[in-house]
Amino acid sequence: MWDEYLAAHPQVAADPGQELVVDHFGDSAELSEELLSLVLEGPKRATATLAVEFAEDGEPLPRIGGHWVACDGTGRPRAVLRTTELRLGPVASVDDAFAYDEAEDDRSRASWLENHLRYWRRVCADRGIAWTEDLDVVFERFAVVWPPEVADAPAPLTAD
Repeated sequence: MWDEYLAAHPQVAADPGQELVVDHFGDSAELSEELLSLVLEGPKRATATLAVEFAEDGEPLPRIGGHWVACDGTGRPRAVLRTTELRLGPVASVDDAFAYDEAEDDRSRASWLENHLRYWRRVCADRGIAWTEDLDVVFERFAVVWPPEVADAPAPLTAD
């Protein structure tokens, strides 16, 4: 999938800073499938990850303009995502718009907090990390850029 994307977008292949990241949403095959379906069907255009998870996995933090291949619960590549916005902050700093863009549950900040706190407590326990609401969260917005049948429409050109 990545090679097909690069062939169709040689400007990305020419970027010397481009690193390939292959990942999935969630901490189980079922959750990965559920969240990926929200991406492929359209409403989910944001995700949040504890910064410590990147460190624990030896991965760099995402960068604006960076790409990642999102896999399904079996590890099969399903979409190429491009990071469009990043913000680092504590979990409580999530706002209504970000919770809405994550497109989970009823898309409210309250349900976002409830579900993410439960999820991160579980992830931290599994990794042996002491949970605190002061841990930095990477708030990331993205666009789906590949394959063409699920890619977001390019933004219209506007006059300056």
